[in-house]
Amino acid sequence: MRLKQRRTSDDNQNNIFWVTMTDLMTALVLVFIVLFFYTYITSFYDKIQQTAEQQKAAQALEETLKSQNIDAAVNGVTGVVKISDLELFELNSYELSDKGKAYLSKFAPAYLNSLFSNEYLSKNIGKIIIQGHTDSQSFKGQYSKDEQYMKNMDLSLKRAYTVANYMINTPYNKTLGDKLHKIIVVEGASYSNPIYTNGKEDYPKSRRVELKIVMKEKTKNR
Repeated sequence: MRLKQRRTSDDNQNNIFWVTMTDLMTALVLVFIVLFFYTYITSFYDKIQQTAEQQKAAQALEETLKSQNIDAAVNGVTGVVKISDLELFELNSYELSDKGKAYLSKFAPAYLNSLFSNEYLSKNIGKIIIQGHTDSQSFKGQYSKDEQYMKNMDLSLKRAYTVANYMINTPYNKTLGDKLHKIIVVEGASYSNPIYTNGKEDYPKSRRVELKIVMKEKTKNR
């Protein structure tokens, strides 16, 4: 009889232990769920704010360029700017033409001032990627396909470098110099991303330099 009572007492203690552990695990799961949704909602809100600010800056940039008669295609949502190579270079050259220098002397300050006058963008731009592009006809027939691709890679990279070099080394942006050193990135894309019109590659439009804004990724310390 005493043994039975002891077993009953031990069983009760074990039951209390498992109930306590179950409650603890349930509470931990709820905490993780709350933290997950908080992180998700905060990230979603940040993304909305970022998109809205980029769109606002893109529209302001588009208006600025139009008001100064600067010919460039601006994506009104992402702010990606496309400049035709005809505005900047001679055929298959990466040295700025006189026309190209005159163009950048107007474009560069308008572009940078438009971006950095936006307080949100000024604080949150992680990179400005300057990316060169060619068309699939450049150097065709002179080299093997692989050699042609790499010749175009070299040309596209050098053209992007030339634009970046001009933007960094002109007097008007000295107040932005240190900031530009940290965020300007140069890339070459060869003819990997052509532009099509009516299903066919548009060679003049494919030859271009693009400027892209990449925002900083926020770390959550909340």
